[in-house]
Amino acid sequence: MSKRKAKSNLDATKDELLAYYRDMLSIRRFEEKAGQLYGMGLIGGFCHLYIGQEAVVVGMEAVKKDGDQTITGYRDHGHMLACGMDPKGVMAELTGRVGGYSKGKGGSMHMFSSEKNFYGGHGIVGAQIPLGAGLAFANKYRGENKVSLTYFGDGASNQGQVFEAMNMAQLWKLPVVFIIENNQYAMGTSVTRAHSETHLYRRGASFGIPGSEVDGMDVVAVREAGREAMEHARTGKGPFILEMKTYRYRGHSMSDPAKYRSRDEVDDVREHNDPIKRCEQRIKDGGYASGDDLKAIDKDIKRIVKEAAEFAQESPEPAPEALYTDILAEVG
Repeated sequence: MSKRKAKSNLDATKDELLAYYRDMLSIRRFEEKAGQLYGMGLIGGFCHLYIGQEAVVVGMEAVKKDGDQTITGYRDHGHMLACGMDPKGVMAELTGRVGGYSKGKGGSMHMFSSEKNFYGGHGIVGAQIPLGAGLAFANKYRGENKVSLTYFGDGASNQGQVFEAMNMAQLWKLPVVFIIENNQYAMGTSVTRAHSETHLYRRGASFGIPGSEVDGMDVVAVREAGREAMEHARTGKGPFILEMKTYRYRGHSMSDPAKYRSRDEVDDVREHNDPIKRCEQRIKDGGYASGDDLKAIDKDIKRIVKEAAEFAQESPEPAPEALYTDILAEVG
């Protein structure tokens, strides 16, 4: 399978670029604050930060339509914020408080919002992929013009259930876009050491699923590739694979010292390929905003994130009897 490229150009308007900048910076500042709260002992269990990968979900969100669904793995806070979930509810869930989206019982990896068509947040590696195909099956069965955006990482792409889901998705021409967030290292092993085929967009070749390799550090490039993929899925042509070449700055989780890569490598990406800086440069090159304008955006975002952290800490913890609630659903 040859590499496919998005057909559209990489132009973006002033309003689009400023919106992308704000959304990516909101995720960055939120995750930085989450890291601080984790260090203070206010977030328990695992916590996987999205810092560095912001362009992927923001670019894909730009081409979603009403009713389209999102499902992802455990590096999920950015996806929640991008699809419009309240930062207060997300942060409260991270800290295990009743004001959270799962009432403090899901934590970092397991929260959901039916209102925003966000289906998790899944802690088991690769578990969300057949579920994402299932959402697409429901869309087709009901005759609804919706697409399932199913995110997973380069590590999860080696799971057997991925191939089972891809086979069925192509066999039944399901409206699903499989988005591989290739941040180069999985849990701590580089792609070149764990994959015999390092071009992950080719993973669907044996099933006849087309795919593209995308610069996942360029929000506009992501948007254009996403537009093509979603059009393919929405018009009855079946699944599409997008391999987003991206990078995470932090460890796999907050407990990972990330000694498998050099500080120089991380600093080089931060300096020369940061998705927010690249968007900022586009804005400045177009004369769309001054440095002071962008600082004002950052100040407002920091205020929102600070309020979310305060809300989380002020929200009470679940009562012990809450262990027995939300276990079964009555179905008529």
